[in-house]
Amino acid sequence: MSEWIKMVANELPDDAVGLWQIVPDGRRGFELEGDALADYVRRCIAELLSRGAVPVVGGGLEGEHDWIAQSQYGSKPGEIIENVVREWLANGAKDEDPGGLWFALREHAWFPSAS
Repeated sequence: MSEWIKMVANELPDDAVGLWQIVPDGRRGFELEGDALADYVRRCIAELLSRGAVPVVGGGLEGEHDWIAQSQYGSKPGEIIENVVREWLANGAKDEDPGGLWFALREHAWFPSAS
């Protein structure tokens, strides 16, 4: 499982990684549910963050960045992990939609200024 988590994060230089990929991988690929699935999701997010990824959604500035950074999850890895997992669990711990949350390298994300 640890090797798979590293392989998922290896995709970052080429593309963002979405929760819609992470959750089904844990559920179907490793037959995880409940706390074990939540732990897997945490581990995947931790690995992505350790590689320089940030939480994002699609719809960035055309021609510049494809992703919009989502600062509401926090700024520290532990804070981001827990806030993302808490939100996912609150939404029923379901397989996510490709239109939902992703993780992209910082240089591929647009950081809108706070208003």
